[in-house]
Amino acid sequence: MRDEWQTEAVRRVEADPDAIHLLFPQAERRGGPGARRALLGALHGHHAVIRKLYEAGDSGERLAILTVLHELDSEGTAVGLVEDALRTNDARLVAAALGSYGSAWLDDHSFRQGVLKCVFMSIPLASVTGLERRFDAELARMLSDYAAELRAAGRPVPRDVLERI
Repeated sequence: MRDEWQTEAVRRVEADPDAIHLLFPQAERRGGPGARRALLGALHGHHAVIRKLYEAGDSGERLAILTVLHELDSEGTAVGLVEDALRTNDARLVAAALGSYGSAWLDDHSFRQGVLKCVFMSIPLASVTGLERRFDAELARMLSDYAAELRAAGRPVPRDVLERI
């Protein structure tokens, strides 16, 4: 039954990309855990539809989009969605924003701020895709400054921060 729903839903989105707005919210319940990914894949680069879907979505729907964004956009046109996720206080969205897509397309300043936000939110730095590749002197300085603030306040410095400064 779930496979049938997913197959029909994908067919409808391929025929009319705007159909995803009706199908996406019910996809996980009716089509199972992979249905959202399948529906997004059926959009074939309709970036405006993806943006609207993200903007109208709840946290779970936004998370699904962020998780597969690297498969949907090879040109960096959706980096604004990642920047939006970094402005939230939802740890799942912040972590997803620093996945493959965010690591590839965020500018240096935004990437560094995202890493620092991960530290503030106790999101393990191991979850940041490309951290070793993008780690630079400015990020090291920012983390060192934050570690100094924690020490001054008598608070512990996270181990993954200590390992990088």
